[in-house]
Amino acid sequence: MMAESSLPSERPEDLDRQSPEAEIAARAAAYRNWGRWGEDDVLGTLNFIDPEKRAAAAALVSEGRVISLSQNFDTDGPQKGWRRRINPVHTMTDTGTDAERGSQGFPHGIGGADDYVTMPLQCSTQWDGLGHIFDHGNAWNGRRAGDVVTSDGDLVTGIEHTRDVIVSRGILLDLGRYLAPETGELPDGYAITAAELDACIEAQGPTSGVGRGDIVLVRTGRYTRARREGWGEYAGGPSPGLSLTTAGWLHRTEIAAIATDTWGFEVRPNEFDVPAFQPLHQIVIPNMGLTIGEMWNLDELGDACAALGRWEFLLSAPPLPITGAVGSPINPVALL
Repeated sequence: MMAESSLPSERPEDLDRQSPEAEIAARAAAYRNWGRWGEDDVLGTLNFIDPEKRAAAAALVSEGRVISLSQNFDTDGPQKGWRRRINPVHTMTDTGTDAERGSQGFPHGIGGADDYVTMPLQCSTQWDGLGHIFDHGNAWNGRRAGDVVTSDGDLVTGIEHTRDVIVSRGILLDLGRYLAPETGELPDGYAITAAELDACIEAQGPTSGVGRGDIVLVRTGRYTRARREGWGEYAGGPSPGLSLTTAGWLHRTEIAAIATDTWGFEVRPNEFDVPAFQPLHQIVIPNMGLTIGEMWNLDELGDACAALGRWEFLLSAPPLPITGAVGSPINPVALL
């Protein structure tokens, strides 16, 4: 571990905006967790969740209220075809019309409906798995990317390994409400800093304290605006999000995972004056081993937490255990 005085700056104004390579490399080296949980590890920071953590989280449920944190999965979604990402296509293979007309071939009047869906695994509310992003050909825990993910899928850190893991204490940090109280929405391009994350925790009170094994949800208000104005550039366009300089905060808090209401988790455009693409992803997934959630619907939860005056809850967000997948659609739920 580096001495605190030698750690990268957490002030966006200190970034060398001409050198994303150097800024990424400094943070990857400072906050790398390779080997922390052994050479065979497939969970990364999800290892911070233990049975005691889940039991304590379950004790937070007092209202019995369940809030879905998922966007819809339908053709009216944010995707525009970038890297062949489309919105879900739902197709009926058997219908009530078929049943009424007796064309299904079943005996004694029974009929039914059946359907399937075609979609990318990261087209709506989802987790980024540890095999999703690489850093100079390295995957999580220092493995070579080509040894991990092939045309057969993620052979090592597939999302199926987390099927019974992602249940813990959830904390909502409503940065939209805190930093923009009049609208509840941060403007596109707003880079959330580590200092602002801490200030939001302080303002929301003791139920917002962040610690080992927690799953942090960051509401920016970007999804709120998309619901009101239409998707527009929600997918891949300008957006508020976490600054590259929050990498140290994400590491030292020992959170298990983090999710936001934006398409890409980090601020867009990214914080450089030369070409750059999702540099915070490049640090936290393959180097830190942090699981990232994107495109979550945090509006109802934000209102509920504000009304109750508490920002912690039991969060259940397991993926679909799709063998070898590098991400998964989810319907996360908060239990208050």
